[in-house]
Amino acid sequence: MNDSSSLRRERSLLMLLGFVCLGLIGGALYLQFALHEDPCPLCIIQRYLFLLIALFAFVGAARKGWRGIALFEILIAIAAAAGIAGAARHLYIQLNPGFSCGFDALQPIVDSLPPAHWLPSVFKVGGLCETVYPPIFGILLPGWALIAFALTFVLVVASLSRRRGRRRLHVL
Repeated sequence: MNDSSSLRRERSLLMLLGFVCLGLIGGALYLQFALHEDPCPLCIIQRYLFLLIALFAFVGAARKGWRGIALFEILIAIAAAAGIAGAARHLYIQLNPGFSCGFDALQPIVDSLPPAHWLPSVFKVGGLCETVYPPIFGILLPGWALIAFALTFVLVVASLSRRRGRRRLHVL
């Protein structure tokens, strides 16, 4: 595969990733507004991270060369790693519920971020992290987020590694 078609393919994959992330946020909004499953602080943080990945993917797809794409793929990997940590913590909390006094320490922090003021219905905390909603296909919601973040991380890092390996071969 020549460099031009490889570059086009990578840009298309980044666009696909951006739309998948927006679709996941759309699914979260459906659960919130149609099924009345209020988002907790970790849910909102995961929304931010999916939006960040989508933004990085779209900006990366607009880059003309490999360097620009690689930079945004690194940023995607960092955001996905943060998402893995957040979703894993959320899943742990739901699988090991402890004493809750009805207050989550993250709520004031998340609610003080600017998007919570610009679009409160989407970014304002409405629930607790311990609240377990019905699983989808046997997997809890933070489990699905963990899967999505992990897949994103693995695929983007693999893409970066594959290209780096190809560059080494061209140098030799």
